[in-house]
This record gives sequence, C-alpha cells and structure tokens, in this order.
Amino acid sequence: MTSPATILPTVNWDAEADFLLPPPDPTQRLDMAAPTVLTPRDRHRLSLHATLTTAGIPPHPDDTKAIDALSTLDDTVALAICRWLSTHAHPATPLT
Repeated sequence: MTSPATILPTVNWDAEADFLLPPPDPTQRLDMAAPTVLTPRDRHRLSLHATLTTAGIPPHPDDTKAIDALSTLDDTVALAICRWLSTHAHPATPLT
C-alpha cells in the first residue's frame, strides 16, 4: 500500500517531542458486519484476551497455548469462561 495515509511520519528523537500518527484510512477498515471477517476461533481468542486484561489478568506470552486451546471451544464454553472471569475476577492484592 503506497497511499500517503499508510506512510508513518519519521520520529525526530532529538526534538524530544511526541508525534501524531496520520488518521486511519476509511477504505482500509474491516467491515465488521461481514460474517467472514473473523472466524469464531479468532473472536473467542480476542474476547478471552480482552476479558483477561479487563479482569486485571494480562495474558503472559506463555499463556498463548492455553488461550489458543480455549479458543477452539464452542461459543457456549467461550462465553461461559468470559462470564466467569468478568463476574468473579478480583484485583490481585499484594501480600504484606
């Protein structure tokens, strides 16, 4: 893709200033209404990652195999796991 919207600005590290990314190109967005955009496995994986992170349990890189295995289960099981995590998660309390 060579459109100007996909070219990122060069960072001037010497200036010690933030830089803004260009706005997204609407023609490159996914049509989320299309049924073939994400497979159920992809939806489950994203949902599990989001639910774990929201519950204060950010997935560790070593957890990818477990999340991948859970993502292969059907919708009912994936929804139940996400529901369990979101309703029964407690923030980690430091040991004193």
